[in-house]
Amino acid sequence: MAKIRVLIVDDAVVIRRLVSEVLQADEEIEIAGWAPNGKLALARIPQVNPDCVTLDVEMPEMDGIETLTEIRKTHPRLPVIMFSTLTERGAVKTIEALSRGATDYVAKPANVGNVNDTILKLRAELIPKIKAYCRSGPSKKPEQPAQKDPAPAASGAQPVPRLYKRPGPQPPKACELVCIAASTGGPNALTSVLSALPGNLPVPVAIVQHMPPVFTRCFAERLNETCSLKIHEAEHGQAIEPGHVYIAPGGHHLELLHQGGKLHARLTEDPPENSCRPAADVLFRSASKLGLGVLAVVLTGMGADGLRGARLIAEAGGRILAQDEASSVVWGMPGAVAADGLAEQILPLLTIPGAIVQRVAKPVMV
Repeated sequence: MAKIRVLIVDDAVVIRRLVSEVLQADEEIEIAGWAPNGKLALARIPQVNPDCVTLDVEMPEMDGIETLTEIRKTHPRLPVIMFSTLTERGAVKTIEALSRGATDYVAKPANVGNVNDTILKLRAELIPKIKAYCRSGPSKKPEQPAQKDPAPAASGAQPVPRLYKRPGPQPPKACELVCIAASTGGPNALTSVLSALPGNLPVPVAIVQHMPPVFTRCFAERLNETCSLKIHEAEHGQAIEPGHVYIAPGGHHLELLHQGGKLHARLTEDPPENSCRPAADVLFRSASKLGLGVLAVVLTGMGADGLRGARLIAEAGGRILAQDEASSVVWGMPGAVAADGLAEQILPLLTIPGAIVQRVAKPVMV
């Protein structure tokens, strides 16, 4: 099998060296080349023909946004993973890059002095994304961590959807709340779904997207520019209203609870679940206890976060939709739900908004 060729674009010599060391240690990846700025990167892409580009957001001469814009003119499908600092400026630029066609992003190491920690962080976050975007067929999806619940096998085998059968005795309920979970590839998937929903949606929407702090607020602000719905980064104690979307802030779990006769948000810094905070399982679990008709939608993402919570929602009379493999960047989270037989429908991304609207309007008997 041919190795994945990566072009590293970063003005910092230390970062280029660290990224190179991490990638070269993986037997499936090789370095196609390096570039210290956008202008040189654009010149080298046709020379080295990379399978993937890692692109620093902030560089002299031509920054990451300008470089990405030029790359997309000639290479619309080349995977480009942005490298961004965990700062306000870095978050704003990263969200801008995603809106301009960046494939994904990875947080730039903040403390390169601690080499071992930096290498471990890059290995855990960058390599799985490179493999997810650059491999096709059975090896396209990155390996999943071992877990108790059914999920994509560590060997790379894909989950096999089971025939849907409603678990538990509860009949399906009319939809009163939509909960969405997403991870790898999620920002672009969520943008697609939310921008297609009507502004007068008669139910609230709560979302967990695996993202760091600051990034979720910038993501919500960007979505507000393109969506008819009102998008918020959720706040502790905030009332949850129909026609509004609430995104769990990075670093906090989002729960929903009844308070004073109304639905409110509760944010916690409880331990991560599935190595995530926010975690979809936390949101889904809280939604399953509300006594409402809940529609859970599981979009592209690695791992199986949301699987346990989806079971609880289904047992309480809720419904589950999963994104299909063909339109997912990584069919981990939705694939786990499909393999467990929880998804009443497994749908292409572009049809999910219509399916949500249909179920909000009336219950669909299956």
